[in-house]
Amino acid sequence: MSTTRQAAIRTLFLLIVLIGISSTLMGSDRVMKLSLNKKWKFQIGNDPEYALVEYDDSEWTLIRPGRSWERQGYPGYDGYGWYRITFMLPSKLKNLSLGIDLGYIDDVDRVYVNGKHLSGKGIVDPYSTAFNVRRFYPLPQSLLKFDDENTIAIQVYDEEGDGGLVGGRVGIYAEKRLRMNQDLSGAWLFTLGDDMNWKESNADDSNWDEVMVPATWADYGYPDYDGYGWYRKTFVPDPSLKDEKVLLVLGKIDDIDEVYINGERIGRTGRFPGELYIDKNSSYFNQDRFYYITPNALKWDRPNTIAIRVYDVWQIGGIYEGPIGFVLREEYLKFKDRGKSSFGDFIERLIENWD
Repeated sequence: MSTTRQAAIRTLFLLIVLIGISSTLMGSDRVMKLSLNKKWKFQIGNDPEYALVEYDDSEWTLIRPGRSWERQGYPGYDGYGWYRITFMLPSKLKNLSLGIDLGYIDDVDRVYVNGKHLSGKGIVDPYSTAFNVRRFYPLPQSLLKFDDENTIAIQVYDEEGDGGLVGGRVGIYAEKRLRMNQDLSGAWLFTLGDDMNWKESNADDSNWDEVMVPATWADYGYPDYDGYGWYRKTFVPDPSLKDEKVLLVLGKIDDIDEVYINGERIGRTGRFPGELYIDKNSSYFNQDRFYYITPNALKWDRPNTIAIRVYDVWQIGGIYEGPIGFVLREEYLKFKDRGKSSFGDFIERLIENWD
């Protein structure tokens, strides 16, 4: 390959990288639908009742997100603080894939929507800060109330220096992603370990933890765990999906998964320990999970159970990115082909014909 051609290829690759970075910085996949960049109720200290919708916060002070609490009347304060806001959510947003952007939080946060735990980053004990991680959390439809008041409460722990919601444009955003015909994000049951009996509909999960999906294992208390974990959710299928070709969408999972509906396996991604060599550098964690549902897999007149066996090789683990739910195959195909262009083919031809 000539020096000129090598230089051209390097230039083109750099251009592609810069385009990708620019698109990310511009936030092209998210559009703000409701600004929450206004005064929130605030109180120092820590009480689990602060997360409840009915809690009386009328005596709390008002501060703005985007600036530390030290700069708004609490200089030198390290420890717990709570933010609360109540707002109306219009029904015109109901069919969108929504999330909340809280910007940057120093250091640790736990977010509650209408009294239910949503997600969070960082750990209080043993302490692990997440001050440099942008907080964007998908909002399951099951947690929201449309044309009605919604309450968001945020527990924040600051170890030292600045504390609180310290930067970003806080608000409710719509994501340009595949919209589910039946949304299954939100509360699931979860446990560590591995037992193949857990795939059965009648398995005893009464002592399992309730977690929010999608979220990493670290987000709900298992920051350093590598190994097996199981998820379970019982649901009634939307009758409008009957007689349709349906896919189960599970977003992205770190690292390997095997999925069962009513005890029958419907699909898997990756290789579990003991099957073949597991490469820590595999890209399973970054693959979108789409599983076709056979016509008889779902029971349309009664509850069904999804069980997901997950193995985390290293670093973060779990069902960490959405969307989560059922989608019609025709909708999936339309979304998959949306926005495609011949740009890649153009680049390839340009390289091949470069003199």
